[in-house]
Amino acid sequence: MTVRTGIGYDAHRLEAGRPLWLGGVQIEFEAGLAGHSDGDVLVHALVDAILGAAGQGDIGTHFPSSDPSYRGASSLRFLRHAAELLEQQGWRVANLDATIVAERPRLAPFSNHMREVIADSLDLTPAQVNIKSTTSDGMGFPGRGEGMAALAIATIEDNG
Repeated sequence: MTVRTGIGYDAHRLEAGRPLWLGGVQIEFEAGLAGHSDGDVLVHALVDAILGAAGQGDIGTHFPSSDPSYRGASSLRFLRHAAELLEQQGWRVANLDATIVAERPRLAPFSNHMREVIADSLDLTPAQVNIKSTTSDGMGFPGRGEGMAALAIATIEDNG
């Protein structure tokens, strides 16, 4: 069996008046993440990790912000597309691990729901998806409450 890995990273600024989407879950908060789509940094990082593992470029290549059809789109659409590309090439996701960097809101209570939504979108078990959150102890743009970031790694394996 052949195994490959990919790394993903995404960051977006917070913007008042937008809904906050993380891991495909809407979280009640005073601001949401700015972006052409729903701004879900967690899913964007996962998509980049999956695409990277498959050698298929990045999220901007497949879903350019210049394309109006993606305005406000659910990032889960991008995640499903990445999984379809894998399948077409004879790969499948074996494991996903990600970390969200944000000072507020406290995200740990939402981690299991995010895992379930992501796993369901990819036809995985929740055990194959791990979501963590951390702060930056007041440092940098996440620490100042200006935005959020996410890092992810995807492990894929051949279907053989």
